[in-house]
Amino acid sequence: MVLNTDTLRGAVNLVSPNPVTNAEFTSALGTTLSRTAILPAPAFALRLALGEMADEVLLASQRVQPAQLLAGGYEFSFRELGAALANILNKPS
Repeated sequence: MVLNTDTLRGAVNLVSPNPVTNAEFTSALGTTLSRTAILPAPAFALRLALGEMADEVLLASQRVQPAQLLAGGYEFSFRELGAALANILNKPS
């Protein structure tokens, strides 16, 4: 558990060690759910529904790395997106 790890100090990015794009995430989610997921949400529709928050939360891009976790030897339960989604959604991987 990160909170009980003496080697970690300060801000820690709690993200996967293998970042993916929105397209990769959508594809993996569709595969996990055994559904086709090929139609992206149009940016104008997201902006219409969510206003400025759409740009800040959904349309902006960040490639965050868990540098402190990796340097501290943290062991991820799921290093790949497909396995994590299968676990969250209770689907066989």
